[in-house]
Amino acid sequence: MRKLCFITLIVLLTLTGCQWQMRTSDEQHQPEGVVFDRFDQVESVYLTMADYSALHQMRTDYPLQTRTLIENVLQLGPVDDPNINNRLLLFFQDSTLQTIIADVAQQYANTDGLQRDLTKAFSRLSDMLPDMQVPHIYTQVGSLDQSIVVSDSLLGISLDKYLGADYPAYLHYGYSEQQRMMMTRDYIVPDCLGFYLLSLYPMPEETDTVTAMRHFHMSKIQCVVNQVMGRHVFSNDNIAQLDKFLAEHPHYSTDLFLRLDSIPH
Repeated sequence: MRKLCFITLIVLLTLTGCQWQMRTSDEQHQPEGVVFDRFDQVESVYLTMADYSALHQMRTDYPLQTRTLIENVLQLGPVDDPNINNRLLLFFQDSTLQTIIADVAQQYANTDGLQRDLTKAFSRLSDMLPDMQVPHIYTQVGSLDQSIVVSDSLLGISLDKYLGADYPAYLHYGYSEQQRMMMTRDYIVPDCLGFYLLSLYPMPEETDTVTAMRHFHMSKIQCVVNQVMGRHVFSNDNIAQLDKFLAEHPHYSTDLFLRLDSIPH
């Protein structure tokens, strides 16, 4: 199983599809708030039982999520390849991945609390950015690749990247202690906020001359996430300076703040 970088942001085109409903238990009893789909549960039925009714639901209820998983997260090939379904099934027969699927199902059997936290967080962010569209959120199981996947109005959470700092697979594949400390349930909401903000306010183009600018931009994103969360999830010298600037300039809107290239003097 290949090991990719810790966190990768994917921005994708929107795909629409027909609807065929067979709702999971979490979807039937969701609290009101953000749209929150347990795609991982449907995905897991196919990957563990080769249940083709689950595959049918993946392709009809969740066409973009399925395309994203196959083409961008796992990079198995085009979703319309005649052999892609078997390729997907065979890929997840790896014993480590089967264990991860089972552990995700156990740790995230109930996600009502997570949805409530996401609803509160995106409600606060909407107050700060009134023109922002709240994303449609879903959960998936990958292969220890991307943590958060973002499209125009769709945000996917890879639950396999949030199984705990001491999760055996993370230790086995050599994730650092610093990385593993962020691979917990507590970081799901901050990561969702951060990566969604990055999709709305993209990082400057990567060149040798703008490294400092990129660090500054990321610190602005993290500063706003801290504000939404009501606590310092992230901290560094840039964030401390930005906090001071905002305290001294309360008239700055969040949108204007996120568009700053530097702290005005």
